Amino acid sequence: MVTAAVVGVVGVGAVGQTLAAGLVAAALPGRLLVVSRQPDQVRALTADLQDLAHAAHSPTVVERGDVADLHGCDAVVIALRASFTNTAEHDIRRGGAFANAPAVGTLATRLRGFTGTVLVVTNPVDLMTRRFAEVSGCARVFGIGSDLDSARFRLLMARYARVLPEQVRGHVIGEHGDRSVICASSTTVNGLPVHVPIKAVAKELQQRPALIRTGTGRTRCGPAGAVLSTLRKSLGLADGIEELSVPYQDVWLGIPTRFTGGRAEARLPHLTSHERQRLERAATSLRDAYTRIPAHTERIAP
Repeated sequence: MVTAAVVGVVGVGAVGQTLAAGLVAAALPGRLLVVSRQPDQVRALTADLQDLAHAAHSPTVVERGDVADLHGCDAVVIALRASFTNTAEHDIRRGGAFANAPAVGTLATRLRGFTGTVLVVTNPVDLMTRRFAEVSGCARVFGIGSDLDSARFRLLMARYARVLPEQVRGHVIGEHGDRSVICASSTTVNGLPVHVPIKAVAKELQQRPALIRTGTGRTRCGPAGAVLSTLRKSLGLADGIEELSVPYQDVWLGIPTRFTGGRAEARLPHLTSHERQRLERAATSLRDAYTRIPAHTERIAP
């Protein structure tokens, strides 16, 4: 069902294109603004999306926009990606931190005073979400990352338990990266506790992004799906829980966040001492990584 909401998508790369197409096909916003530093790509994608809207009988109006236009949006999704070659062998999602931080910081500066919802997709998502929130001062900033990890976890658990994914309840929290935390102790199937083959599931979760990248070059559909689900809740169109990067102590990391009528409340599930220790290790690692970003970006920011 189309709404009167106005949504802006910043970035026209793989994720931005897939997300924008999903928004139009789902007729989620009444108006979609496409924003990028690449004018030729913006014109091309806008035309393509307009064709999609007409062919699919979607009432969503697709328009080109610039950063100033984003202040009139109800929600903005940040899917920008700087040009860089990721040579990291470990902490792969952090490989773009120094490259992406200047662009995220610049956008955050120009969006100061924005009162809508901001969803950050740009990796490393926990660090970039914190970067945008601190620079912009915006109150409703969430990172998409653990949300996708949790969806993958529930899908894998459903296969192990031979049930539908909707019958699984469980979370992956912490970092969207090497230090993600599977909340095995609180995972249920049909409301009942279940044994989680933690090593096997963790291995498959780690391998899944590489499997997708090897075949398609970039993970795009999963992140777009996580954004669509979160947008529905943040805009007040549905209630429910999404695992989003939000403030935790003095860092930002993935925590289950319940939306009720568009209002968000983050709350950790019950954790064993081992799960809590892993969460604290993720927080410490993200805290240390973030301290290295500002000094570097001051030298290379435009």
